[in-house]
Amino acid sequence: MILILALALLAVVIGLVGFWYFQTRNVEIARYEVIEADGPVEVRSYPALTVAEVTRTGTRDQAVRAGFGPLARYIFASERGGEKIAMTAPVTQSEDGGNWTIRFIMPSGYTLASLPKPAGADVTLAQMPAARRAAIRFSGWWSVTLFDEQNAKLLAWMKTRGLTPSVPPTFAYYNDPFTPGFLRRNEILYDVSG
Repeated sequence: MILILALALLAVVIGLVGFWYFQTRNVEIARYEVIEADGPVEVRSYPALTVAEVTRTGTRDQAVRAGFGPLARYIFASERGGEKIAMTAPVTQSEDGGNWTIRFIMPSGYTLASLPKPAGADVTLAQMPAARRAAIRFSGWWSVTLFDEQNAKLLAWMKTRGLTPSVPPTFAYYNDPFTPGFLRRNEILYDVSG
């Protein structure tokens, strides 16, 4: 009986991991070209990206939670007419003077002109210019300690390469809330010069 329960539990776990793998492989990821790679750190070249964005105040965690809802309602067409827009990855977040801007990157087939207009003033559409960014990739659940640790590693690496951040960092989250911490993909990115 114990063997049957263990096999059933194993089958459920394998099924859940398979479902997660299938789901994550069907999400478009923002395009970039790797210029330099050194373990979990990369320098990347990003094309211009079309985004939907919302600005919120509060802590990093509070702001991303508060900004996610309006953006999700926009792409899923729950407050506007027209077709749904596919979810992409990552969801990004950056700070400017105590305000956090949370962004959904639009699928590559859309332009500012072809996107449906948001229902209200809360969500805005924008074009982010092409940029060169230094990035560090890591797994785990969000925590101030984890992100501060990874940020320090990235800044130290950038210093050894003579790369200077031109704006505050962008935090990038690639997974849904149900993905286990060890399978999560998180990144910190800096637009760089030098």
